[in-house]
Amino acid sequence: MKFRKKPVVIEAVQWIGSNPSEILEFCQGSASYDRNYSEMVIYTLEGKHIASMGDWIIRGVKGEHYPCKPDIFDATYDPA
Repeated sequence: MKFRKKPVVIEAVQWIGSNPSEILEFCQGSASYDRNYSEMVIYTLEGKHIASMGDWIIRGVKGEHYPCKPDIFDATYDPA
C-alpha cells in the first residue's frame, strides 16, 4: 500500500545561533539553551534532542516541538 501525507500547515523557526530567545519563546518551555556549549536543547515527545545551527524547530499538530535538519525541512515543507 502507498500513503500520501496529509497537507498540514506547521509553524517553524530556524535556529541560527543568534536567536536563542526567539527559540525559547517559540517553544514555550520545551527548550533550553546552554550558553557554555551554544546548544539548543529541544524537549520532544521522545526525549531531549540537540538542535544544530541551521536546524528548523517545528511545532507539530499537537503543540509538540522537535528539530528538523534543513535538507529534510526543504524537501518536506513549502512556505504557506
